[in-house]
Amino acid sequence: MRAIAYSRYGGPDVLELVDLPEPKVGPDSVLVRVRATSVNPVDWKVRQGYLDGLMDAVFPVVPGWDVAGVVEKVGLDVPELAVGDEVVGYVRKDVVGGGTTAELVSAPVRTLARKPASLSWEEAAALPLAGLTAYQSLRRLGVTEGDTVLIHNAAGGVGSFGVQIAAAFGARVIGTASPARHEYVRSLGGEPVPYGDAMVEAVRALAPQGVDVVVDLAGGGVVATTPQVGTPDVRLGSVADADVAAHGGANFWVRPDAADLAALGDLVDAGLVKVQVARTFPLEEAAAAHDLSATGHVQGKVVIRVS
Repeated sequence: MRAIAYSRYGGPDVLELVDLPEPKVGPDSVLVRVRATSVNPVDWKVRQGYLDGLMDAVFPVVPGWDVAGVVEKVGLDVPELAVGDEVVGYVRKDVVGGGTTAELVSAPVRTLARKPASLSWEEAAALPLAGLTAYQSLRRLGVTEGDTVLIHNAAGGVGSFGVQIAAAFGARVIGTASPARHEYVRSLGGEPVPYGDAMVEAVRALAPQGVDVVVDLAGGGVVATTPQVGTPDVRLGSVADADVAAHGGANFWVRPDAADLAALGDLVDAGLVKVQVARTFPLEEAAAAHDLSATGHVQGKVVIRVS
């Protein structure tokens, strides 16, 4: 099978188009013929070795954890799926290695859900990791109808899902974003405020009693401002700041979860959550896709079309 792989940590130049053996399929896994995958910031951070202290790598590494494709083979004990089923998945395994930037991927059933019928392959590939990160963060913080939620980096890949999902849960959403992206945040159902020194005053003007929930998707120490914008009982979580616990919050790391992914797909098919694809690359241009993602200035997801 054709795949993108790297045999050492480094920049996008370590990515190569290679031919690899077909992956083996475990008893609780399926073989997916990949139609599309997407690039998330974690992909190029892993490629650069930033997660080496957390996860072992098995070289050559095929990058990517998002997948949209068709089940081609099922394991010995997989009653949930059948050959020909269209699926999406957040295929993160216990080691960094057999990823989704390839024509075929072996995916544990716990990582997969049926593809939302309303999405194209490219849109479906952009959903799992970023969408689940937002969905699980909001669920763990207990966001519900009547809450006021502040999302830092509301126009980013995860934040754009977070605004829509929180609104679907019945919450009022305020989101930090650069001025150029304020209209985009409004289009998602949020009320934009600026980054930086003006943020606290802007949030307080919109929510004088304070926000009920703060979701940090930006890092850079913004969790420290939470007492100035939150209620006395504010709930705080971060996917981007390891020091959040010192401010009374919790760290979140997205987990593969078939039920959560299915619930997210239901929100999509109900028209409550939309997926924006910024640009699509062919498999052989994966390095360019990584480069674009790493700029941090993409509105929507970067997708790689595989087959």
